[in-house]
Amino acid sequence: METAFSADVFNKSLPINQQCNLISHNIVLNHGDVESKRAEIKSYFNQTFDLYEALFETLANDEAFYLRPCSLRHPLIFYFGHTATFFTNKLVLAKLLPKRINPQIEAMCAIGVDEMSWDDLNDAHYDWPSVQAIRNYRQEVRAAINQLIDQVEFTMPINWQSPLWPVMMGIEHERIHLETSSVLIRQLPIESVLPSPLFPLCPLQDVSAPNNTLLTVTAGDININHQDPAQYYGWDNEYGKHHAHVQAFKASQYLVSNQEFFEFVEAGGYENSQYWDEEGNRWRTFSPVKHPSFWLQKDNKWYLRCMTDEIAMPWSWPAEVNFHEAAAFCRWKAEQTGKPIRLPSEDEWLRLRDFSQALDYQDEANCNLQMYASSTPVNGCAAGDFFDVIGNVWQWTQTPIYPFDGFKVHPLYDDFTTPTFDNQHNIFKGGSWISTGNEINGHSRYAFRRHFFQHAGFRYIESKAEVQTEFSTYETDGSVAQYCEFHYGAEYFNVPNFAKTYAQHAINIISTDRDFSHRADLRVLEVGCSVGRACFELATYFNEVTGLDFSARFIRIANQLQTTGSVLYTIPQEGEIMAFKEQKLRDLGLAKTASKCEFLQQDASNMKPIFTGYDMIIAVNLLDRLYEPKKFLQDVAHRLNDGGLLMLASPYSWDETFTQKENWLGGYKDGQSGENVHTLESIEQLLSPDFAMLGAPQDIPFVIRETQRKFQHTMSQLTLWKKR
Repeated sequence: METAFSADVFNKSLPINQQCNLISHNIVLNHGDVESKRAEIKSYFNQTFDLYEALFETLANDEAFYLRPCSLRHPLIFYFGHTATFFTNKLVLAKLLPKRINPQIEAMCAIGVDEMSWDDLNDAHYDWPSVQAIRNYRQEVRAAINQLIDQVEFTMPINWQSPLWPVMMGIEHERIHLETSSVLIRQLPIESVLPSPLFPLCPLQDVSAPNNTLLTVTAGDININHQDPAQYYGWDNEYGKHHAHVQAFKASQYLVSNQEFFEFVEAGGYENSQYWDEEGNRWRTFSPVKHPSFWLQKDNKWYLRCMTDEIAMPWSWPAEVNFHEAAAFCRWKAEQTGKPIRLPSEDEWLRLRDFSQALDYQDEANCNLQMYASSTPVNGCAAGDFFDVIGNVWQWTQTPIYPFDGFKVHPLYDDFTTPTFDNQHNIFKGGSWISTGNEINGHSRYAFRRHFFQHAGFRYIESKAEVQTEFSTYETDGSVAQYCEFHYGAEYFNVPNFAKTYAQHAINIISTDRDFSHRADLRVLEVGCSVGRACFELATYFNEVTGLDFSARFIRIANQLQTTGSVLYTIPQEGEIMAFKEQKLRDLGLAKTASKCEFLQQDASNMKPIFTGYDMIIAVNLLDRLYEPKKFLQDVAHRLNDGGLLMLASPYSWDETFTQKENWLGGYKDGQSGENVHTLESIEQLLSPDFAMLGAPQDIPFVIRETQRKFQHTMSQLTLWKKR
């Protein structure tokens, strides 16, 4: 069955590069009138939705949707549903959609796009929906968002607080996945894809590669002061202030071509460990091939795997490699030439961009799908004396991604960048032939793990200047750092550590319960585990501990502690004065059993079906932070084994910031009787069909440090329930 396209913007009989109205440039968000901007964003949304669906029509059959192109990624059916799910999840979170559209698909397709340790990539846990079911779901989402755009009230400019910001967030998110999904399609078996006239290859495939040369880039300053509201949509890492003075350097006139990189391959570069750093050598030893991933050798001839075709090697096209391969080539090139050859830093690439005035040549660059659905010769798109400063393929830099001064996360997408501030994700710049929207707006900053493959290559520079490749990994996110101190830091005002207290309470209860006290295989689930202290405490008794949290920012800390045993963070003293702290699991007596824990990102109000079979479930200080707490309570019984225990605790501090008032479980007057409704009464009513309460509720105090002299002192009411 064919995808339903918007007839006014998409013509399936024409190649996409001839449909200029389809591949819109960035939407200007800081000026214009409301109704014109509404129409512009609506068109941009539908164009993006059409374009994304068109990409998946390159799959030969429905079976191809269920193949795993990469062992570290989900099958393509996940990505086909993921971008629509993202729209729904963010708009529900922003209270712009009244309810979910398909909770089952949205639970299945929400999380798992990167090889983070909290991703669940076990296919046994997934009963993937049919392709047609996803198509139908996408059309439901399309209709809901079109209606939202038509009706939502907003003002100009469109900033982080605007109701249209999450719509733009979903659009730009889908445009990112247009590119990443094209890479996955490129990794499928060739028989699983079909060449498409919509995505034409560059016909210049037998052009000779030019000889590369180094040209001077003069010294200059980089000054970034990117604040909200801005001209274009931006991701969190683009905002803030940054200044750098860049010394003069020389840069290669062209991207490194397949021909130039072949010299490194023929010279045995993949066999020689001296060209690779420690991490690169681990990847080199692991990798079964000793050439770029998309190169193929058949009958002593070289071929290139494009998105849907295999062609004789186009030697003049840019070599597409990961960071390790690019860095190894530079070390080899330095040895061959006797010059300090290396990859540029992010600041050096920015200086090259400004020096070459590359943004003025963007309309002639091989980006935005405006030329071909493939690379082009490296000497085809000029920017001053240089070529391909923008477009063709992304360009690796030596710089790990880091936050600018003044960095803040957006509350609707708090884990877009923060999980990558680990010195293990390097920035690449410039965009590729399929980069659109935010990716090519001149401000974007994207980073990938160094062994990942994208449509990415590199250019090299000659410079003796030092490049910063390690950035402080102290956790500086205020909310996350506060919870690091809450879980692992000092005790204040003689109030015992809260996470340790309720974990020990859970252990005491289950260890004296006659149904469980004799067992050594107990499984416990903590929903809303934050940065993980209670899970580590529970692992001293339970055999298997699973911690779930909605925020990847918190899950990242728990995983870091499990992996490295320690966490660094800053906490405010007064004003801008900060204290720097380190906490270790070993010092807390929790290191030996930490391996029993597993931490995963998950929406407590829409958990995946796999989270079942537990002997105990714990949800502490969670209910009054859920957008649908009733759904969580109604859903929890079937996730417990017979006789299983449920521990709940909450201060019942209901706030419309987190939970719409109609979803509060208490803290209001009944509209009919006028009587007060208390949260515990609602919990009892919701749980009584499946649970009996054990004992009386009890209050447990906790203290959260805000600054050296400001603290929150709160009581959380704890209740215990046994499944009938």
